[in-house]
Amino acid sequence: MQLRDKVAALLPAWRERVQKLIYEHGDVKVGDVNIAQVYGGMRGVKSLVTDISYVDPQEGIRFRGFTIPQVIKELPKSSPNAMPWVGGLYYLLLVGEIPTEAEALEVEEDWKARSQIPEHVFEVLNAMPADTHPMMLFSQAVLALQPSSVFASRYREGMRREDYWMPMLEDSLNLIAKLPSLAAYIYRLKYKDGKFIQPDPNLDWGANFAHMVGIDSEEYQNFSRLYFILHSDHESGNASAHATHLAASTLSDIYYAFSAGLNSLAGPLHGLANQESLRWLMDIHEKFNGVPTAEQIERYTWETLNSDKVVPGYGHAVLRKPDPRFMAQFEFGNKYIPDDELFRVAKLVFEIVPKVLQVQGRAKNPWPNIDAISGTLQHHYGIREFDFYTVLFGIGRALGVSANAVWARALGQPLERPKSVTTSMLEEIATGQRPS
Repeated sequence: MQLRDKVAALLPAWRERVQKLIYEHGDVKVGDVNIAQVYGGMRGVKSLVTDISYVDPQEGIRFRGFTIPQVIKELPKSSPNAMPWVGGLYYLLLVGEIPTEAEALEVEEDWKARSQIPEHVFEVLNAMPADTHPMMLFSQAVLALQPSSVFASRYREGMRREDYWMPMLEDSLNLIAKLPSLAAYIYRLKYKDGKFIQPDPNLDWGANFAHMVGIDSEEYQNFSRLYFILHSDHESGNASAHATHLAASTLSDIYYAFSAGLNSLAGPLHGLANQESLRWLMDIHEKFNGVPTAEQIERYTWETLNSDKVVPGYGHAVLRKPDPRFMAQFEFGNKYIPDDELFRVAKLVFEIVPKVLQVQGRAKNPWPNIDAISGTLQHHYGIREFDFYTVLFGIGRALGVSANAVWARALGQPLERPKSVTTSMLEEIATGQRPS
């Protein structure tokens, strides 16, 4: 095809041009950023505001100022040994305060009242080809809910800008209430012959998901609560959060905006890390016919690194210590599934890999992130379909991005519209021919 051939002919010179520009002039300022940041995906550029969460390099993610251990300890729960109700976390994300038990349960009861899914959404899912990826089904299901948007209806009728956040909150509560059922329906449709399990009105939001996928153990109910809490938010610069924020900044409702976030989460550089980490652990288990020795893991790690690959789940752009989200799941596994062979492999990897990465010297942070362990626990409890793991991530992520969207509307955050420049302009700035 002539068009393809023309582009292919142009690419070598363009790639060399861009690489030369970044290598020789990457630190030249363009306004308040430099050329390397302009061409480097805006990494590290401080240009977003969120008060919902913050990643501290030493303490990890803080939700409204609370560390992960504080959140797990202080949020209301059904018993001292249980994980907190997710409704309590959502209250914290929105209000900024640890709720009382009554306040957390009020959110849970509100979600139950809003959880009914319109029949046409199931018809949309059932009409899709059998080989459709579960993330595509999840995103499509969210979009199929859009006709019920309170914000879209109220906006058409006309309302004050200061009131935009109220229907955004209504939509967010309506959406989140339905996500466990939607995700469970997709799971049963894809992997369990379409035999859907109805929600249990006596169970909370997180536990009901466990019930509806067909795992009625109290342990997995607790792990589901923990999993969704830990995956709820991670500042606003990650791809799924930023995509949701960008779409919502146009005054799209949360259904359009969160679908955009899910589509971003589906990318291999974002939401697939948990399954890649699990696959690496399973490869180790298979290669050594069980749990290997520390020496075998060290050798296997060096083989991975020397073949120009990374160890999935290890390293983080901000953190300089083990991710507290990893540690929370690791401690859960130590308590409930210490004899699971894949967990034992993960435990040995945690002991060995950071030391290897420190010797190698390339990773600023050699410690594990959340993805290094989450798939292992899901696998133990029976969720072994790798394609579904990103859907699990998406359920939790809805909590944070919707809370951010509500507050963005409440504070009147504007349409996001960064300014573009051309490569020629950057070259002129780099050589002093054009002011920055």
